[in-house]
Amino acid sequence: MALINYASREINCKIVYYGPGLGGKTTNIKYIYSKLNPEIKGKLISLSTELDRTLFFDFLPVDLGTIKGFKTRFHLYTVPGQVFYNASRKLILKGVDGIVFVADSQIERFEENIESFQNMEDNLKTYNISIDKIPIVIQYNKRDLPNITSVEELQKVLNPQLKYPYFEAVAVQGIGVFETLKEVCKRVLLNLS
Repeated sequence: MALINYASREINCKIVYYGPGLGGKTTNIKYIYSKLNPEIKGKLISLSTELDRTLFFDFLPVDLGTIKGFKTRFHLYTVPGQVFYNASRKLILKGVDGIVFVADSQIERFEENIESFQNMEDNLKTYNISIDKIPIVIQYNKRDLPNITSVEELQKVLNPQLKYPYFEAVAVQGIGVFETLKEVCKRVLLNLS
């Protein structure tokens, strides 16, 4: 739920990047951070394990200026991809306003994408959040690799009713990264009104 501070006239929205480990969630956040004007971004906080994989979250407040007299700020988080960090995944989803599900397009990661999406849905249920009531955008990442599943096959398992917008991406090159972010931000703002 967006935090609205009427005294300071500020709206804070939380977007969580969710998906399997090493799928590109942190790469998205780091790319966004590297391209934003320093005047509109906060400090990037990254907590990693000895394997350089995100353990808790990356945090990036993005100031979007004012909307209806309120200063609007988006806070971007990633969850750890590994299933054994499920308690952290669940905690990071608390108060979420929108989700970017980053699917790893590699054929060998097909099942992990399905498991991670189901895990996301299960964790949302613990907060009584229906997957149908929260803005979700799917990003099919790593589209530049030779061993990838077709978008059609990924859509069948992750987006069978075609209710979520999706983007193909190569996050390390920035392809599809800002398109995904803009879409989820737009949907979060529409959901607030």
